[in-house]
Amino acid sequence: MKNKNENKINGTKLTFYGGAQEVTGSNYLLETKSNGQKTKILIDCGLVQGTKISEDKNDDPFLYDPSSVSGLFITHAHLDHIGKVPKLVKDGFRGKIFSTPPTRDFAKLMLVDSLGIMEKEARRDKKKRTIYSESDVERAMSQWEVLDYHQELSLPAAGGGFKINFREAGHIMGSAMVEIENKGKKILFTGDLGNPPNPLLRDMEKVTDIDFLVIESTYGDREHEKLSGAKLKLERTIENTVRKDGVLMIPAFSLERTQKLLFQIDDLVEHGRIPRVPIFLDSPLAIKATKIYKKYQRYYNENAKDIIRSGDELFQFPGLKMTIATEESKAINNVPPPKIIIAGSGMSNGGRIIHHELRYLPDRKNTLLLIGYQAAGSLGRMLQERMKSVRILGETVSVRARVENIRGYSAHPDMNQLFDFVHNTADTVKKVFVVQGEPKSSLFFTQRLRDYLGVNAMVPKIGDSFELNV
Repeated sequence: MKNKNENKINGTKLTFYGGAQEVTGSNYLLETKSNGQKTKILIDCGLVQGTKISEDKNDDPFLYDPSSVSGLFITHAHLDHIGKVPKLVKDGFRGKIFSTPPTRDFAKLMLVDSLGIMEKEARRDKKKRTIYSESDVERAMSQWEVLDYHQELSLPAAGGGFKINFREAGHIMGSAMVEIENKGKKILFTGDLGNPPNPLLRDMEKVTDIDFLVIESTYGDREHEKLSGAKLKLERTIENTVRKDGVLMIPAFSLERTQKLLFQIDDLVEHGRIPRVPIFLDSPLAIKATKIYKKYQRYYNENAKDIIRSGDELFQFPGLKMTIATEESKAINNVPPPKIIIAGSGMSNGGRIIHHELRYLPDRKNTLLLIGYQAAGSLGRMLQERMKSVRILGETVSVRARVENIRGYSAHPDMNQLFDFVHNTADTVKKVFVVQGEPKSSLFFTQRLRDYLGVNAMVPKIGDSFELNV
């Protein structure tokens, strides 16, 4: 399906097809016309995630013609940024896909895993098909090329269109901001930014010369606790649960959050800060993602590299057991408490964690520790809001376990870090588009930018188009 304004381009046009007034579903189309030739590129093509109603939107036709797009640039490998790439290919996209090397590896892993989940849901809901197939994933990967940070690319290759660079975003391994130069103006898509300081990865780059900025706002109205405070709270939560002879459940996203958590628990174990108890990483996806983290050590920060040079192997410590097979996962039930279970998904909207929650949430001795963003409508959000009972796998489950929340492990910046990021380029920026946040978060952050920096900031809606010719 084509946008009715698609052919009206005088210079450079930006249209928001996802991620506007919502956290997930990132999808932005940038178009330019030079010497009579029109070039279109996409930044991200992600799934809408959260409630079942919103997830059904993923089957809708694209609001533009995929076959007319020359290139797709991926900021990072979370599904809300890559989850519809195979559908884009299925629906006619034949251009190249570009990302950093780790992002490409993570993407294949995530897309195959996502397909498996969709197939299970299709059988459960008696649907005839999923939004894409395994062959669509393979075709997408065959069109996927890698670029490292600051490796400039031009589209079209003959020039006159877009010059594209990836810049370090600090969100997860390989995450990138997409910087695009066109007609003498610089446009920056932040994707998801990081929450410095990161114990494993380098911080996001500072930018000072952007004309148009598209920036995330997941935590645009909130402050995080410091990472040091988060680590102390993690230590105390483990100690308190062990003291009660309980089970600590941690729903964790397979990329970045799990690896950061393992890194911190490793340090607590090695220095005797927590009791030695069985710790289960019960997520095949997280285990496979951790292997990719080990593969790309050159993307670590200097602190993590120093630890490796000292002979300490990251993500491996006494008490840790990685459970790949279903039988291994079920066997966790036979291990008496106290114990720690880290499993996906991070919002408790699928994966093995829901089986553990079904079993252990009714017991007051146990603890559920939330360490990431919980989308509105997700089971994780309901638990975060202290609901007394929830529905899991068709059963009503009483929530008697203690529910804790640590914001310092967020992979996103808080309101002050986001503000500082924009402040760095406030002298040059002509317009700021605030995206990838719930409306209250995006609107709060937008007003703060207007009031304290005097910049032209706004919150676009899905389908909004803007000429970038100021």
